[in-house]
Amino acid sequence: MKNKIIILSLLLISSLIGMAQDTKESLNQYLKIAAENNPGLKAKFNNYMASMKKVPQVGTLPDPQLTFGYFINPIETRLGPQRATFGLKQAFPWFGLLASKEDAATEMAKAKYEIFENSKSNLFFEVKTAYLNYYFMEKAMQITKENLEILEIFKNLSLVKIETGNASIVDELRVELEINDLENQLALFIDSKNVLQVKFNNLLNRDNSVIIDTPKELWQDELPFENIALKDSIYNNNHEIKSIDHKLNAFMNQEVIAKKEGLPKFNLGVNYIIVGKNPNSSDPNNGKDALLFPSLGVSIPIYRKKYKALIAEAQYLQTAEIARKEDKRNTLNTVYENIFKDFNDSERRIVLNKKQSEIAKKVLDVLITSYSTNSKDFEEVLRIERQLLKYKLAQQKAIIDKNAAIAFMHYLLGN
Repeated sequence: MKNKIIILSLLLISSLIGMAQDTKESLNQYLKIAAENNPGLKAKFNNYMASMKKVPQVGTLPDPQLTFGYFINPIETRLGPQRATFGLKQAFPWFGLLASKEDAATEMAKAKYEIFENSKSNLFFEVKTAYLNYYFMEKAMQITKENLEILEIFKNLSLVKIETGNASIVDELRVELEINDLENQLALFIDSKNVLQVKFNNLLNRDNSVIIDTPKELWQDELPFENIALKDSIYNNNHEIKSIDHKLNAFMNQEVIAKKEGLPKFNLGVNYIIVGKNPNSSDPNNGKDALLFPSLGVSIPIYRKKYKALIAEAQYLQTAEIARKEDKRNTLNTVYENIFKDFNDSERRIVLNKKQSEIAKKVLDVLITSYSTNSKDFEEVLRIERQLLKYKLAQQKAIIDKNAAIAFMHYLLGN
């Protein structure tokens, strides 16, 4: 009987061994699938493509105007009666107006492209965090199952001691309580994992039943730059700030457009008159059609209130974008400092919980050995077992939080 107790104790201690690390190749592949299939990202890209089609629309001359006139009572001339007339007229805006309109439309299209890129970066962040949370649920299930195995072995140990009269039935019942709690927690982890699987597959726009490939042990990402360089890089590369810059350029061009719209426009035309023959004329040009070329007209914008308002509108929009950019930089600064704090906190928690897990394991080993020999410290064994579970889960959560902080840094960087 004593040998049976020793064997169960050794099984209990040996069940606390860990595993090795893996790579993140599967995550990179998932990011590629999301970029190609996500419908929300496709919508943003098509908005950008539609805005690009604005450029040739605004940079083209207005359609020429063709007119036709028929004389019910022909106008008699020396060379014959004028029966009908054709006119073709083309309007020309002030020099450089069309180019400015193209520049404004191009800048607005670039702003929408940056919105598309920001959506892609945000999608990558969502995929990464969903992947990390899914991994955590799998890891939590694994750790919980390992602890259930420990409790089952411990339960058997207590039953053996009860048989020998060295323990009370209360010991076995207390282990049952712990097992029931862990089984309930395990069921919650399983349900949460299924929800995360659906969320992850929806981001990739694929069937919800597809299994997600995760590593045995999660890697730990690191910051791409030093603190100050990282913040400067965010200011320079963030897609939302880039989009604001392009809008600002578009509104500056809009001001130029408003000023040029208030300048004269030109009309160049040609008229063709159909002339009938005059039976009483011997002129060699008798009945010859007349071509009047060219006819030149100027459109003078007299009512200045409209153009002044257009200029003022463009200036207000520029001021709004400048203020929006400053506000966005302030927001990014606050968000960055918060994420940097979370990153540092997660690194500390990784070290702390790893150390605490190692200590708790050593304490548990000693307590199990003590319990197997003299039936003491039963409640302390259960308490340390709960702490060991807590520290293991907390260490994995800290790794998830660290990688999530890095993932958000990459989103801010526009990656």
